[in-house]
Amino acid sequence: MEIHFAGEDALIVYLGDDASPEVSGRVQAAAAAIESALGDALVDLVPSYASVLVIYNLLEIDHLAARKQIHAALDALEAGNAREGNLVTLPVYYDPEVGPDLESLAGQAGLDAEEVVQIHLGTEYRVYAIGFAPGFAYLGQVDERIAAPRLTTPRQSVPRGAVAIADRQTAVYPAPSPGGWNLIGRCPQRMFDPDATPTMPVAVGDRVRFEAIDRQAFLDLGGEL
Repeated sequence: MEIHFAGEDALIVYLGDDASPEVSGRVQAAAAAIESALGDALVDLVPSYASVLVIYNLLEIDHLAARKQIHAALDALEAGNAREGNLVTLPVYYDPEVGPDLESLAGQAGLDAEEVVQIHLGTEYRVYAIGFAPGFAYLGQVDERIAAPRLTTPRQSVPRGAVAIADRQTAVYPAPSPGGWNLIGRCPQRMFDPDATPTMPVAVGDRVRFEAIDRQAFLDLGGEL
C-alpha cells in the first residue's frame, strides 16, 4: 500500500500493481475504511482498478492529518481483507440485429457466434472501474478466447445498452456515445439513471454475470432496437 500526493486537497492510495479480483477486493475494502475514517471531512472517493483517489475538505482536515487517518484506517484492515461485492445479473439479447460485431469477432476467434455467446455468459466479471461516462463499468476479465482489439475506426454513435468487448474487458454502454468496442448484444437494464437510488446498478468491486434473453424479453424489459 502506498499513499501519494494528488493535489492540494487529494491523496491517491495504491493497493496493487495490476487489475485482479484480489486487488479489486482490497480497493473496495479500503474505500469503505477511508470513508468511515474521514467522515464529514471527506468530499469524494474515486476507486479504480488498483487505487483509490481521496478528496477531502481542507476546511475540515489538512494534508498530514488526512494521510495519518488513512494510514490508520488501512492498517486496521485485516491482512488480505477483500470484499466480494454484490453479485449483479444483467440480461442481454445476443444477436447480430443488436450485435453487429458478433459474427466477425467469432470468425476472428475461430468460433461460431453461439460459442462466443456461451463463453461470454460463462464468466463472472469484476467491476474494476467506472468512467468514460456515468455508469460505464469496466468489467474484467474476458476469456482470452474471445478477447478482441478495439475497432480500427470507432463508430460515431453506439446505442444505449450495447454490450461490447475490447481486449479482455467487457462493458454495457450506459448512453448513446461514440465508441470503438466490439458490439455483441444489447442490455435493457439502465446502467445510469440520475433519478434512481442508487443511480447505477453496479459499483466498483461488484461482480457481474450476464444472462441471455430473447428478443421479446428484451423488448418487454424496455430494450430499444
